[in-house]
Amino acid sequence: MAATPAGKTLRASAAHAKRKPLKKRFALAAYIALLPMALTVVFAYLGTMVWSLRTSFTNSRTFASNSFAGVSQYVRLFNNDRWMLSLQNIVIYGVLFIVICLAIGLLLAVFIDQKVVAEGALRTVFLYPYAMSFVATGLVWQWILNPELGIQEVLHRIGFTHARFDWIVDQDRVIYTLVIATVWQASGLVMALLLAGLRGIDEEIWKAARIDGIPRWRVYVSIVIPMLGASISTAFILLFVMVIKLYDAVVAMTQGGPGTASEVPAKFIMDYLFGRANLGLASAASIVLLVTVLAILAPVFYIRSRALRLRDSR
Repeated sequence: MAATPAGKTLRASAAHAKRKPLKKRFALAAYIALLPMALTVVFAYLGTMVWSLRTSFTNSRTFASNSFAGVSQYVRLFNNDRWMLSLQNIVIYGVLFIVICLAIGLLLAVFIDQKVVAEGALRTVFLYPYAMSFVATGLVWQWILNPELGIQEVLHRIGFTHARFDWIVDQDRVIYTLVIATVWQASGLVMALLLAGLRGIDEEIWKAARIDGIPRWRVYVSIVIPMLGASISTAFILLFVMVIKLYDAVVAMTQGGPGTASEVPAKFIMDYLFGRANLGLASAASIVLLVTVLAILAPVFYIRSRALRLRDSR
């Protein structure tokens, strides 16, 4: 006997009622699974930020204290020549590192996107340095740039006896050796991100450009690169985070030397936190670094989210 419409409606309502508790259980399970991460964010990240901010307004030395000191730690920080040098170094390093990584990563991505032979092997070769730790990278490049063991010695042995490449022991050029080493490591990551973006571009664009006789370089400059905005902004954020976290490569390559010529903020903070037992000054430096990061990344995230909203609304 055929079911009546009323019967079908009742069965559908019963099935829907059974699904409601199931959905609630799934939602509860999802919240429980996210709870450890939420607690980590609240206590391990936000909690330590608040604690560091509070400590930066005290005279804390080896251990945290409650002796309020106002902004004296910040005044002392910006009167510290070593801190000002570390800021200067990180600006020089950051600009060169990000610009060169983006340029080399884009060129490598464009090269591989031409469907070259052994594409998989080339991708692996270019991306492999990123799998290494910054400590390993620093040690390798310390040997390569050592005037008595590396490139300079090789040039001398093949007849170029007056050639000099001793940047790693030159106070004015040592910061550029850090750029060389870390660009070698991070360019492959940028290549992978931009290559994924290139592979997502509609092939019809290239066909239309060929029909219209538009030069290939003009297509990249006027069409392709603007379409890679999301990939480029992601690469920029990751590279910027690497700049702020620069510590391991400095310790492995130069120990901040010669003298303090390659000092960077992260090393300054670690030295004053553990080496000089000045918890208050180290906390003030970390807060200044945090505010700088937020001031630079907040507009990037805002522009990116606004672009996504505009794209979705079309």
